[in-house]
Formats: sequence, C-alpha cells, structure tokens
Amino acid sequence: MPTYAYACKDCGHAFDIVQSFSDSSLTSCPECQGALRKKFNSVGVVFKGSGFYRTDSRDSKGSTVSAAPASSTPAPAAPSAPAPAAAAAAS
Repeated sequence: MPTYAYACKDCGHAFDIVQSFSDSSLTSCPECQGALRKKFNSVGVVFKGSGFYRTDSRDSKGSTVSAAPASSTPAPAAPSAPAPAAAAAAS
C-alpha cells in the first residue's frame, strides 16, 4: 500500500499515512480539524535491465553500432625508407 503525505492548510501540520488505492483522501487535520491538502513529491524512475539506451553495453553479437567512430580524414602515411635493392641500384 502506498504512503501519502498530507499538510494542513490552516496550522501547517504535516504527516504521512499509509492508505489503499481505494481509500478516499483525508479532508480534515487530526490536530486542528482544518482543511488538508495532499502533497505530491517527484518520483524517481529507475530503468533496470539492458537495452533502454543506445549507450548501454550490449553483447557484441547483437550490436550493430561500431565501437570506434569513422574518421573523415585519412591518417597521414608514415615516411618509408628506401628498399635496399633500390639503394644499391642508384649507386
């Protein structure tokens, strides 16, 4: 069963109570009998398991995304030394 937070509009008394989904909301403050309001908090959402995001690690057999991005410019070639046969023929 969920826990609901209430606050009194008149005296400011705040409290939590466990209620069923089918129970009606409380309307009067237990301290001063003033009007109550239900407080809503942000809910943290946690996605468990793999496959929710593209950046999740996956098995390599099922992956279609390459691991390294392709470069748009070619890498510079390393300077090559003359072959020994070419050096002997030039002399």
